[in-house]
Amino acid sequence: MLDVYQLVRDVARVDSTVLIEGETGTGKELIARALHYASGRKDRPFIAANCAGLTDSLLGSQLFGHKRGAFTGAIEDHRGLFETAEGGTLFLDEIGDVPQSVQTSLLRVLQEKEITRLGETKPRKVNVRVLAATHHNLSEDVIRGTFRADLLYRIRVARIHLPPLRDRRDDIPLLARTFLSQVAATTGKAIEGISAESLQLLMTYSWPGNVRELKSAIEFGVISCPGPTLRPSDLPPEIRRPHDNHRHDALHDESGQDLRIRITQALQQAGGNRSEAAKLLRMSRATFYRRLVDIKLESPDKPTR
Repeated sequence: MLDVYQLVRDVARVDSTVLIEGETGTGKELIARALHYASGRKDRPFIAANCAGLTDSLLGSQLFGHKRGAFTGAIEDHRGLFETAEGGTLFLDEIGDVPQSVQTSLLRVLQEKEITRLGETKPRKVNVRVLAATHHNLSEDVIRGTFRADLLYRIRVARIHLPPLRDRRDDIPLLARTFLSQVAATTGKAIEGISAESLQLLMTYSWPGNVRELKSAIEFGVISCPGPTLRPSDLPPEIRRPHDNHRHDALHDESGQDLRIRITQALQQAGGNRSEAAKLLRMSRATFYRRLVDIKLESPDKPTR
């Protein structure tokens, strides 16, 4: 993590496009914000956009804006996020889920430094630094043909990889105590610390949701805690069951048979409803369907519902 922080400082000095890679919940947006506020653009806007789950037209309108009458419901001219972020930074989260038609427009923006609103023909110049993030391997998406190689090379001028929490367990005590202090102050509860037994449970849990899940677990504990110290009984049930840790590690592995097991279990839990299964796995629907194809549970040309 010290290497990551130094890389953030180095990359913040230049204006290059950056790809931030890491699992869900590792803090990719926090890194993007750190890059922005350490850069020469810090006094200009920082705009974040989640690219997952939006159709071509909706995402295109959100990013580039539209002209009145460009489509049904477009009752007035609309500035897109690129124009809103003028002079500042635009953070594109889950860029791997961007439809291919929008990928083409993004590539043009990065190359030409200009956007064209939907329904217009005249381009508009923009001065925006683009930071992108993804939780999966874009190089593999390029091989599968779902992500443009030329766009990948454009957004991956610099890259920052955030390791999962299970690979940096020494950070857990500091993060846990920091979150405890924040949540206790917010709730007004006088909780002074974390018991040794609770800390041991936190250290041995696999954290499939990474730092975001740790923060939620501490918040759960603070709400449940009746005394001055966070006890094991105050923690979420999945953390109180150490024998489940190996199962969580296996389910979190995004490769091969483990991914098949993870998706199959989610589908069973959701009664076959794919949208619900995607929510259980904290994936967008687009990513979930792509994973179905990867593990051969779905034909690549079969229509999705």
